[in-house]
Amino acid sequence: MHDLQSLGETLVQLSAARLSELGLPERLADAIEQARGIRKHEARRRQMQYIGRLMRDVDPEPIRTRLAQWGAAPAAEKARLAAVERWRERLLVDSAALDQLCAAAPHADRALLSALVTRVQGERARAAPPHAYRELFRVLNTLLSTVHAT
Repeated sequence: MHDLQSLGETLVQLSAARLSELGLPERLADAIEQARGIRKHEARRRQMQYIGRLMRDVDPEPIRTRLAQWGAAPAAEKARLAAVERWRERLLVDSAALDQLCAAAPHADRALLSALVTRVQGERARAAPPHAYRELFRVLNTLLSTVHAT
C-alpha cells in the first residue's frame, strides 16, 4: 500500500498533459488534481492516502513503465549532447578526428566541418567571441542526431 501511495505522490508531481496520457480512471485523476491544491500537511497526507487507496483498483505496472520511459528520455538526450560535445573537442585537438567522424557519419560535409574547425581555432587565437564554436556544435548536433536516428 505504501508503494502505491508513493506512486501516487509521483503522479501528483506530473504535469496535467503527462497525467492525461496515462489514461487513469476519472476518480483517481480528480483526486490527484485535488492533491495539487492542498497545502496543509495533514489534509495532504489524508489525500495521498486516498490516492493510494484508489490506486489499488489500477494496475500500477503500465504506469511505472511509462514513468520509466519518461525518465529515460532526458538521460538519453543528455548522453547524446555529451557525445556531440566530445566530438567538438576532439575535432579541435586531434587532426585525425575529422577522418574518424566522416567514417562514422558518411553523409557529413567534410569541407564545412574543416572550415568550422579552422574558424574556431582562429577565434581562440584572437580571443574572439565563440560564434564559430557554437556553430560547430549546431552542425555536429544535427549531423549526429541523424546518425543516431537511423
